[in-house]
Amino acid sequence: MSQIFPIIPPPDKTFWSLGIFILLMLGILCLFFYIAYSSSHLQVELNAEELRIRGDLYGRNIPVSSLVVNDASIIELDKQSPYYPSWRTNGIGLPGYLSGWFKLKNGDKGLLFVTDKKQVLYLPTDEDYSLLMSIKEPENFLEALQKLP
Repeated sequence: MSQIFPIIPPPDKTFWSLGIFILLMLGILCLFFYIAYSSSHLQVELNAEELRIRGDLYGRNIPVSSLVVNDASIIELDKQSPYYPSWRTNGIGLPGYLSGWFKLKNGDKGLLFVTDKKQVLYLPTDEDYSLLMSIKEPENFLEALQKLP
């Protein structure tokens, strides 16, 4: 004849901890889905007052007056480029998608929205950082920038 001796149940904080952990994991999963979605829905809008980058965690509005348009160019981001991102300081670095703040090979700070390293618009600002963006038609964008008053 055997006897059964139950174990004392865990305290309520065990279940609360598990619930908090599950919520945290769901939040991280939602963040990953947002990053995947935003990587293909980035937009750059240019008007006479500002340059708007939307659809990403690092999107922002940049006054046109702070853009150094004369130094803008279309570049290829290969390992020899002085603008190659060498260190991610606060950003997303996935294969085929670089977004956020990076330290560039030349030591400058860069705000990147790069999905194609072969055709990148390099646009310095007078705010101690440069923008690097993969724009579909960079020549047209550069022309529009140069036409701004």
